[in-house]
Amino acid sequence: MKKIKLAVVPGDGIGTEVVPHALKVLDTIAELHGGLSFEYEHFDYGCDYYLEHGAMMAEDGLERLGQSDSVFLGAVGDISKVPDHISLWGLLLKIRREFELEINVRPAKVFEGIRSPLLNPKDFDLVVVRENSEGEYSSVGGRMYQGENEIAIQNNVFSRRATKQAMEHAFELAKSRRQHVTSATKSNGIFHSMPFWDEVFKETAQKHRGIETASQHIDALAATFVTHPERYDVIVASNLFGDVLTDIGAAIMGSIGIAPSANLNLNGKHPPMFEPVHGSAPDIVGKGIANPIGQLWTAKMLLDHHGEGEMGTLLLDTMERVTADGFLTPDVGGDKKTGEVTEELIRRLREK
Repeated sequence: MKKIKLAVVPGDGIGTEVVPHALKVLDTIAELHGGLSFEYEHFDYGCDYYLEHGAMMAEDGLERLGQSDSVFLGAVGDISKVPDHISLWGLLLKIRREFELEINVRPAKVFEGIRSPLLNPKDFDLVVVRENSEGEYSSVGGRMYQGENEIAIQNNVFSRRATKQAMEHAFELAKSRRQHVTSATKSNGIFHSMPFWDEVFKETAQKHRGIETASQHIDALAATFVTHPERYDVIVASNLFGDVLTDIGAAIMGSIGIAPSANLNLNGKHPPMFEPVHGSAPDIVGKGIANPIGQLWTAKMLLDHHGEGEMGTLLLDTMERVTADGFLTPDVGGDKKTGEVTEELIRRLREK
């Protein structure tokens, strides 16, 4: 019996609503598989934990999370309780940094039954590999002086190791897809870091001669994401560029509520973390209408990572049949509750 130990962190807002539904689905997958089981350890880290303890997680929180095979996260943040810079840096970004989750992978595709806002989405199916540890999101910099003379300096940090690592992962991923990698750059406007990025991309591409490549400035690339997303297969991008592109990717799918992501540690020292792209959505908390698809698709990525690709494909295919038959939450034009979508998915999985 193969056992996958998950550290479950529902977090804040709708994270506490969609994660339990995703766990029900994972248990159904394990039941169908026969040789797979999940062991869950639940952690109440988040904004409510902060209000009680003065920190977003326990002092030994990382050590405890690190004992799992993967971290399964819901959402982080509730600005009505805790400022975002405290909640994110105290939990989500803390896990990413301390666990060396240097690669973030986010797919986007035409999802059957969910209407894209694009007039003709042309069955796009792409994935963004985002460098997840440095770049524009480094903490190097500071503020000085006051009043009209105040200045703020934010230094971008690009190391050859991390840049090359993200690009290598993108090329390896492309080998199992449509054999094409696009680099997101801005070397015509950013003087040091982006020409460096371009150089590393060219060097990496030379090692993967069977893969077609392109390099595109981020402004044009963002526009083409909207006008011709079907052109793209795998896109590799810096921390900021990847963040922006993946939100566009979620938008053209029809809702950020269906977008998944995986944060990967490639040296094997720490567990990966799987989380949907959506936030905690405090405006719909308690209404029972949060879209579970983002968390469920994230569970599919978790299954793939742990060598259960067949079950992951079954889960995604069944999700698309459910949405195609109109089991949709209000954010994508439906009237179903979170639980109704999940229960229909479980019913169909058990029919297999």
